[in-house]
Amino acid sequence: MIAAHKAQREQVWQMAKRVANSSGLSIFDVQLRREAPGWVLRVILDCEDATAVNGQDGVSIENCQQVSRELSALLDVENLLDQPYTLEISSPGLDRPLRNVNEYRRFIGKLAKIVISKDINGQHSLTGRIRKVTDDELSLDIDKQTHQISFSVITRGRLEVEL
Repeated sequence: MIAAHKAQREQVWQMAKRVANSSGLSIFDVQLRREAPGWVLRVILDCEDATAVNGQDGVSIENCQQVSRELSALLDVENLLDQPYTLEISSPGLDRPLRNVNEYRRFIGKLAKIVISKDINGQHSLTGRIRKVTDDELSLDIDKQTHQISFSVITRGRLEVEL
């Protein structure tokens, strides 16, 4: 059953990728999960170039609506999923997860919160501005001090919402 859902998820990913790319977007994630109301197919859109889509800063509601209409029609025709589901289209959000070196690089200058496996000054959670990113480490400005943090000790990270 798990292998079947993984295959369905991959097929949906490829289909969603074609739809998203035609709108200048990319796919951040595709999830197929059983939740309280039933099966949910969640497609999370991204925009590599924040100003590339309609001059907008990131993924707009209109982008989500367009991809939802087009992907829904394709899913109905292809009949990939053998169970009833709810389709949700969204963006990663302002507090998006940072999953790899390239995503940290993309958001240099932004405020981020990271969780690390090896404490720094007794802290396992650090919030600061991303200053520099190399293949091996992240430079994070925290309270007028720059910390070099190896990616090998970062367990997770996400952008912080700035008002």
